[in-house]
Amino acid sequence: MTGPGAGDAPEAVDDAAAAAAGAVTPDDALETPDDAAAGDGDVSNPSAPVRPHSPFSLEGRSVPALYLIAWILVLVGAGSLFVSFMATVSAAAPWLFLFGALVLGFGVVAGAGSQAVERSKQPDLPFLGPSPALVLVAVVALTISFVIVILGPLSALGLDAASPFATMLNLAITAALYIGLVRMLVVGTGALTWAEMGVTRLGGTAVRELSLGALLAVPVLVVTLALGLVLSQFLVPAPPVLPAAADLGGLLVNLVSAAVLAPVGEEIFFRGFATTAWFRAGGAGAAVVRGAILFALAHVLTLFDASFGEGAQRALYAFLMLMPPAIALGWVFLKRRSIWAAIGLHAAFNAIQVLMLFLAVGPR
Repeated sequence: MTGPGAGDAPEAVDDAAAAAAGAVTPDDALETPDDAAAGDGDVSNPSAPVRPHSPFSLEGRSVPALYLIAWILVLVGAGSLFVSFMATVSAAAPWLFLFGALVLGFGVVAGAGSQAVERSKQPDLPFLGPSPALVLVAVVALTISFVIVILGPLSALGLDAASPFATMLNLAITAALYIGLVRMLVVGTGALTWAEMGVTRLGGTAVRELSLGALLAVPVLVVTLALGLVLSQFLVPAPPVLPAAADLGGLLVNLVSAAVLAPVGEEIFFRGFATTAWFRAGGAGAAVVRGAILFALAHVLTLFDASFGEGAQRALYAFLMLMPPAIALGWVFLKRRSIWAAIGLHAAFNAIQVLMLFLAVGPR
């Protein structure tokens, strides 16, 4: 299980970012009926904060300038992406796309920051931070932008964009953005602390949790592979996420990608942040399911094919295959209240598959 865009064709990632970007607004996700009902603040308490009436209103906002900037950047970014898709034969299209993705990403970050500030003024809410879905959109948009900026010149110098090393760089960028945005928008705004997300220092307790999680990987993998055999009778299987390793060096790079970078970044985001946020908002069951769905969606955003029908089948296959491990990861995280247990399960689950694939194909 690796992050959005890892090892996929740039065109597919581009389409995914545009689709994801239009799906969420800065006021999306964890809004509750109580939020809407309290739109004008507490009339019995004149000092209570006045809550905004709608996503398009600046009235009552604590940081209206930041909210306005967020909307401007989102609209400019989305507009540039749209123009880049319509002008695919133009030499300016790639530059418009890069500009649009970068501006969109920063716009969504500003929107998430504005949302966090607004919620911090509403202590009656179960979770005072930004929507996990909104922050995920920012991660996707910025990952695409940074991958283009960093890997583009390296590809021009001869780096194979489909190689294990290029995929590792892609995942390193994604993991850095997952952790960096959680630090800035969640920990930095006081919505959650690292300890509340189960993130502790790597010591004896953490090693025990890692080992416990790793032991659970085998039964989870057996269930997942059995599900895959059933689904393959009805759907077109999705291709491997990581490129095939041609030698032991490639295998090592793939193991770093699959068993270190992806688990650390994704578990801090999807379990530490998203599952904790939704646990506070709706309890354990809802948190595990919502976290699993968001996790699976992040991994299938870029599964497209020349044929829409085949691409849809592959995306559905991958989504369903990701649900058992995603649910197991959410369960073990809430059960142990330790990010290390989830990382251990995630790392072992990925590493076993990488080794199985290498042994099946063999070095070339």
